[in-house]
Amino acid sequence: MSTSLISVVSPVYGCADCIERLCERVFAAVSQVGADCELVLVCDASPDNSWQRICEVAAVDSRVVGLLLSRNFGQHAAISAGLAQSRGDWVVVMDCDLQDSPEAIPQLIARAQQGFDAVVGERVQRRDSVFKRGASRAFYATLSYLTGERHNPQTANFGVYSRRLVNSVLRMPEAGRFFPLLVRWVGFRQTSLPVAHAERETGRSGYSFGRALRLALDTILSFSDRPLRLVVRLGLIFALLSFLMVAYSVVRYVAGDIAVAGFTSIVASVWLVGGAMIASLGVVGLYVGRIFGEAKRRPHYLVAESLNVPERAGHARESNPDAPL
Repeated sequence: MSTSLISVVSPVYGCADCIERLCERVFAAVSQVGADCELVLVCDASPDNSWQRICEVAAVDSRVVGLLLSRNFGQHAAISAGLAQSRGDWVVVMDCDLQDSPEAIPQLIARAQQGFDAVVGERVQRRDSVFKRGASRAFYATLSYLTGERHNPQTANFGVYSRRLVNSVLRMPEAGRFFPLLVRWVGFRQTSLPVAHAERETGRSGYSFGRALRLALDTILSFSDRPLRLVVRLGLIFALLSFLMVAYSVVRYVAGDIAVAGFTSIVASVWLVGGAMIASLGVVGLYVGRIFGEAKRRPHYLVAESLNVPERAGHARESNPDAPL
């Protein structure tokens, strides 16, 4: 594929002080490839003055496309909004906090042009906190177990993606948006490339423990049905244990070891089985809730304001006419 236009998509939340440096470094990096560049900044209803900064840079540079979402829809919905707006032959997705180094873009593009539709940046040494690194490893280990596929905790959203892969992701209608897994699902030729990972320059992550936990739960429910199969296994295990306990009690009663059935064991069994049933119903209820959310067919995001948005003659609109723009 050609590199006549490269789109860089970056969701923005809590990074007002990074906007100008992000623009400078992205445009400088893409200029090394010898291609035109558009930078799509999607403000996910950031509580700081990020949108004001985006308006300022967009006013002086028409290459900056700004989108303001009507409320906070989450990082991956914001990425979907940027992808739908992008027009480039290649699309780079990166965070706005400059932990993803824009200087790695030429290397990612060069690797992609060797016949790959996706080249994901593999962070050699993550500069996150110990807690965040540990939580990430635990999440991806759990996800690998539940989906039956290996997921590398050193990779995330940062990477370069071909137009046909982006269009394929945009055609996926589900509400559970987790960009790395959507990319994995569509397939095509994919690889990774070691990249540097920098310290966060300013602000702090928008993911609190509660939000990260909800994202992990939503992702697992959206991309794996293994918890339901584990519930079935749990039910079979409890049924087997109950049968063995009854058989053991009958044998002891016939042998004369038990004169009166024990009240404590009965109560313990009722609580144990009851707890397992409630937990099983809870897992099933979570999946029913996901089905309810998908059935409503609400848009993934809503755009309140936009800046420097060109005519929708690009690839994304053609491939995704129902995109909520």
